[in-house]
Amino acid sequence: MTIREIDERMTAIEEERKQDGLSDEYAAALTQEYAALCKQCETLTAHDNVYLARHRHRPKIDDYINALFSDFFVQRGDFLSKEDQSIYGGIAMFHGIPVTVLGHRKGKNINENMKYNFGMPEPEGYRKALRMMKQAEKFGRPIITFIDTPGAYPGLEAEEHGQSNAIAKNLAEMSAIKTPIFSIVTGEGSSGGALAIGVANKVYMLEHAVYSVLSPEGFASILWKDSSRAAEACDLMKLTAQDLYKFGVIDGIIPEPPCGAHHNPDEVFKSIDRMLVKEFNAMKRNSPAEIARSRYEKFRNIDKLVRK
Repeated sequence: MTIREIDERMTAIEEERKQDGLSDEYAAALTQEYAALCKQCETLTAHDNVYLARHRHRPKIDDYINALFSDFFVQRGDFLSKEDQSIYGGIAMFHGIPVTVLGHRKGKNINENMKYNFGMPEPEGYRKALRMMKQAEKFGRPIITFIDTPGAYPGLEAEEHGQSNAIAKNLAEMSAIKTPIFSIVTGEGSSGGALAIGVANKVYMLEHAVYSVLSPEGFASILWKDSSRAAEACDLMKLTAQDLYKFGVIDGIIPEPPCGAHHNPDEVFKSIDRMLVKEFNAMKRNSPAEIARSRYEKFRNIDKLVRK
């Protein structure tokens, strides 16, 4: 079975198990089949992970904010131009601590996808993100970013408005911000569009998320002039959480339920909560200058961090 077939069958079983009046024999058969499908999910390919990272039912930033934070107050605009809705964020409380939380916003259906530009920010979105982060630095609030984007929007208008400049400025400014930054790749993290909010003291990935210099389709198109070889490209790109942890690019992997976070989002939310609490407590011992310096050194020397 393909990963799509496994996922669809698991979803169907989950719906069946919610129904009343199932016989004990049938319920046991469903449980047994579900366990067998979970077992198949233990050996996924890199291309399978791309499928799960892009899954339409995968939790989105709205879900993470609602589950992990309280008293969320949304912030809009870059103070220069339009409101870019593909970046979503604001001020919230996390276990009694005021934080700034932001990330890419894809939407949960086709209408929202189009409204939020499929999670592909324009320069205004990155300027908005930086405005929120600089405000967080001013008031000493930790910053949490959720990465889930196919990349920055490559349209003509975005380029005319300074797309590359906006991304480059975010990279430079984030490297020196004197408050802790924690980034979590929850779906797909592609190119500078992801890195523009990912220069963090600690970078984590969900187990089936992917993080790469560009999409597998783009990689295959450039290398072989054939986007249909995307599955082959996935193996070469080393874009899975397991690969990137091995290479020292990320600091940890957040486990997911078998076949993806959408099968039990609450479990994922609890794992992220525990990780953030642990990292918050560890970061308390560092001064603002140490926090900024350690982040700068992390990315400046990332080529030396490959785990043997």
